[in-house]
Amino acid sequence: MKYFFKNIVSQILQNDIGWRILYNTVVRASEFIKSERIILQEPNCKQVVNHKDEVLSISPDLIVKNGPFKGMKYPDQKSVGSALIPKIVGSYESELHQIIGKICNTDYSEIVDIGCAEGYYAVGLAMRIPTARVFAYDIKSQAIDLCRQMAQINNVADRVTTGSFCDINTLKSIPFTKKALIISDCEGYEKQLFTQQDVSFFANCDLLIEIHDFIDPSISSTLRKCFSDTHSITVIESISHVIKANCSYCYEELQDYGLLDRRRLLSEGRPTIMKWFYLKPNL
Repeated sequence: MKYFFKNIVSQILQNDIGWRILYNTVVRASEFIKSERIILQEPNCKQVVNHKDEVLSISPDLIVKNGPFKGMKYPDQKSVGSALIPKIVGSYESELHQIIGKICNTDYSEIVDIGCAEGYYAVGLAMRIPTARVFAYDIKSQAIDLCRQMAQINNVADRVTTGSFCDINTLKSIPFTKKALIISDCEGYEKQLFTQQDVSFFANCDLLIEIHDFIDPSISSTLRKCFSDTHSITVIESISHVIKANCSYCYEELQDYGLLDRRRLLSEGRPTIMKWFYLKPNL
């Protein structure tokens, strides 16, 4: 029976419409689980929490306090598809901070962000890399609206172009000039987006791809094989929010919170340990 269902999922992921249906189902289920989650009444953990009050307590002006995008301002207390507080604190995807630092020191001419959400990376990188034109895509209209607002209030709207669904034809329509970076967080669609058939198109691009093996366990091996001849691959694994909570003493904004609250505030709601592939062209 499990092979039957595995085959069905595999067939669904082979076309854009099927992938969108599966994506929306997974996202809605995840959002429901998060909304219904019960916080255990552990000692020293606040029992009644107003999320908006905590955001404003940490950053009344909604400005990112730490991390590679320190100083970036949010237009509203909203984050699409992920928790807001880790982004405001600056701990969000801290596993990638070293690589993001390298990226920010590269004079990219174009940056493509596939699955941009509200624009954390799209706008942040536009701010940090003034040479870059940024193309941000997300299938959620709310995400695109927020991304445009964030680009506007951070004075980079003239270099941030937004769009909805991004497939290989969309990527090929972007006028790459010199050095391009492609960031992908597209909930399993990366297997369909990056294929052996089109790998030559990415030969001169740097890529940072979040891998969603929990949706399709074959994604990692498929992408490794796809890029084996053209790119070197660095693999980064996500860190448990428990470990992040224990290391969060360095964030001044969280010093008044106990360990259990820091764990809750810094949780990014990941379903499992995640991986990213950071790919650099072979020279």
